Amino acid sequence: MDFKQIKINLKKDFTGYKKVKVAIIADSATQYLAQAIRGIGYERKLDIEVWEAPYDAIDITVNDDKSELYEFKPDFTLVFLSVQKMKTKFYKTGFDAEFAQNTINYLKRTVSVISTKIKTNFLIFNFPDGLDPVFGNFGGKIRNSFSYQVKKMNVELMDWMQNDTSVSLIDLCGLQSMYGFSNAIDNRLYISSDVHFSMDFALEVANNCVQVIDVYSGNSKKCLILDLDNTIWGGIIGDDGLENIQIGDLGIGKIYTGIQTWIKALKDRGIILAVCSKNDELNAREPFEKHPDMVLKSDDIAVFVANWSNKHDNIKYIQSILNIGFDSMVFIDDNPFERNMVRTYLPEICVPELPEDPADYLSYLNKLNLFETNAYTHEDKERTQLYKAEALRNAASLTYSSEREFLKNLDMVSEVKAIDLFSIPRVSQLTQRSNQFNLRTVRYTEEDIKRIVSKNDAYTTFDFSLSDKYGSHGLIGIIILEKKNDETLFIDTWIMSCRVLKRGMEKFMLNEIMKFAQKNNFKNVIGEYLETKKNIIVKDHYESLGFYKEKNLWYCNVKEYKFNSCYIKNANE
Repeated sequence: MDFKQIKINLKKDFTGYKKVKVAIIADSATQYLAQAIRGIGYERKLDIEVWEAPYDAIDITVNDDKSELYEFKPDFTLVFLSVQKMKTKFYKTGFDAEFAQNTINYLKRTVSVISTKIKTNFLIFNFPDGLDPVFGNFGGKIRNSFSYQVKKMNVELMDWMQNDTSVSLIDLCGLQSMYGFSNAIDNRLYISSDVHFSMDFALEVANNCVQVIDVYSGNSKKCLILDLDNTIWGGIIGDDGLENIQIGDLGIGKIYTGIQTWIKALKDRGIILAVCSKNDELNAREPFEKHPDMVLKSDDIAVFVANWSNKHDNIKYIQSILNIGFDSMVFIDDNPFERNMVRTYLPEICVPELPEDPADYLSYLNKLNLFETNAYTHEDKERTQLYKAEALRNAASLTYSSEREFLKNLDMVSEVKAIDLFSIPRVSQLTQRSNQFNLRTVRYTEEDIKRIVSKNDAYTTFDFSLSDKYGSHGLIGIIILEKKNDETLFIDTWIMSCRVLKRGMEKFMLNEIMKFAQKNNFKNVIGEYLETKKNIIVKDHYESLGFYKEKNLWYCNVKEYKFNSCYIKNANE
C-alpha cells in the first residue's frame, strides 16, 4: 500500500465499520501518520476518526481541562516524542545522566493526567537509536552519552508497561531496524515540515498502530494452518522420502528450520497450529515423528489433515473442530494455485502471498506481523492441548446415538468462583478477543476488571472453568452482574468460549446467576443483546433461556425461574 491508495481509501464509505477514536499528541508534525492510520483502518473495516493535538503542544493540550482532547474522548491516545528533538535537548542540558529517567517520568505524568480526565488506552512509541555521533561505539560504556540514555529509556519504558495494562508499546526501534534508518527518515521532509518519518515509513508505523487497535477491537489471529511440502520443509515427502527432504542446519535446510522455529515459538505463545496438506497421511506424519531435524512435532499440531481433497474443504473441517472464525485463521502455502483457491472459497482467511524464493519467506512473514496480541496468559501456553482434547471429544461424539447420551457420558465438572487476581488477565483477554458468544461485546482491560472486582457493592462477578474426562477446557466463561438496585441485577457481561458450545454451559451459568439472585433476594435479572456482525449465534440466547422482552431488554422473574437441567456438576457442591 502507498499514499496514493491511502488517499483513495479516505474517500470511501466507512458506513457499517466499527467506529474507533484515536488522538495523537506529539512534539512534531504527524499529519501523514494520521492520514495513514485512517486509510489503513479502512482495510481492516475500522472507521478510525483521528484527532491531532496542536503542533508541539503536549503540555498545553494535556493540562488544559477544556482541551479538545478531553472533548474528543479518544478510545486510544498515541504519544510520540521524537528522538531527534530529544537529542537536541540532551546536548543542551549538558549530557544529563538522569535524562532517561526524567523523560520516562514525564511520560508517566502525561499518562496520569490524561487518565484522571478520560478513560483511554495509550500507545507509546519507543526510541530508535543509531551510532552515537559524539562518542561513537564508546557511547555504550558511559552513562552520560545519548546512546546510553536512549537505551535506558527503552528498558525503563518496557518495565513501566509491565505493570500498566492501559499502556501499549509501539516498537519503533524494531520497525526502524527492520526497514533501515535511511528508509525511515526523510531529511528533506524533516527540514521543511518537521515530519519525523518518511512517507513510506509512516505507513509502516501506522500499520502497526492499527494492528494494536484492531486487537483491542477483538480481532486477532488465533490459528496458523500449514501446508507441508516446500513450505515447512524442502522437497516432497511422498516422492523424495524421509531422508531426502531438506531441513536442518545445512544449505537450504536452514530456511525451513528457521520457519519451523518461528512456528514453534508461535505455538508456545498460544497460536493454534493445524496442518492442511495434499498428501497420504502416513507420509505426511512421518517427518514429525521420525526426522531428527524437525523442530515441529506431532504434539504441536492441534488438528492434522492430510488427504487429497480440496484444501478449502479441509480448512472448513479444521474450522468446525476449532470452532473459531475464519477471519482468525492464517494459511501459508508455497503453491500460488492453492493460495488463490483458498482465497476464492474462503475470503475471510488471511493468505499471505509468499515470495518466490523460500529464503525470503521468514523475513516477509515477520514484516507482516500477523499475530499481534495485547495479552499473554498461562492458558495460552496450553491452548494446543486444549484443542487436541477437543478433537478427541468430537471424534467420540460420533460413537453415541444422541447428543444427550454423549453429554451425559462426558463427566463434566465446572469450578465456579468470583473473578480474582489470578484470573483477571484471562478474563480481560476473553472480553478483548471473544466475538461470537458475547452478548454485549464490551471490551475491558485488566485495570477495568480490577476496578469492577473492587466494587463489591455495585458488581458481582463469576468465572467458570470446565473439565471432563478428556481434560480441562480451562477458564471458559465470565459473568459480570451489575446491581442496579436492591431488586434488580443487570447482566453487564456474559461471555463464553466457543470451545464449549453445545455442552449446556449456558444453562449451567444461568442457574448460577439465579442461585445468587435468590439467595440475595433480587426479584429480576435483566439481560441485553447488542448485535454485531460476529455475535449472531447468541441473537436468540435470552429467549431460548426463558427471558421475555420489553423494548430492547430481556427480563427474567427470579421467583418464577425454573432451573435448567444439564449434565454439568458444580465442583463446589
